[in-house]
Amino acid sequence: MNSNRLEAFSDGVLAIIITIMVLELKVPHGTDLASLTPVLPVFLSYILSFIYVGIYWNNHHHMMHAVEKVSGGILWANLHLLFWLSLIPFVTGWVGENHFAELPMALYGVVLLMAAIAYFILQNRILALQGKDSLLAKALGKDIKGKASPIIYIVAIIASFYSPWTAGALYILVALIWLIPDKRIEIIFRENE
Repeated sequence: MNSNRLEAFSDGVLAIIITIMVLELKVPHGTDLASLTPVLPVFLSYILSFIYVGIYWNNHHHMMHAVEKVSGGILWANLHLLFWLSLIPFVTGWVGENHFAELPMALYGVVLLMAAIAYFILQNRILALQGKDSLLAKALGKDIKGKASPIIYIVAIIASFYSPWTAGALYILVALIWLIPDKRIEIIFRENE
């Protein structure tokens, strides 16, 4: 099977996730800047989550360009990833509504960690089907960012119980690491044209 349906379905789910998150933003009652203060935590958590969903969309898009065919295992691994990503609106709202409290920050990290693990599983299912000599395998190389991110999430989850702001800074750090689009796949494709 080719990856067209998988890509279209994934794009649709990610678009819905972003839509749900923005619908959770409540309009303030008032017309001055002070009326924005109560919604600021929700807005800040929305920005970070929007960036994370954008990062996953971008990397998923690039990875799917390297996919020659998909299997049932890849379809299930993709659904597993989408499951964890679909929880981002919930934890985003919980973090924002509770002003970055310990438990919501920890659960936010758990969802990010599980999404990273799910992405790793999807990536490995694709590699298992396409082989160690595939373009994707060459593009990934050692995948240092992919291996470092879950470790940072685990540290952030633990830190959230002691300093939620430290946890937030670590979540931002991982987003910054991934914010610059991963050019490995683009470079490999250019070299193999």
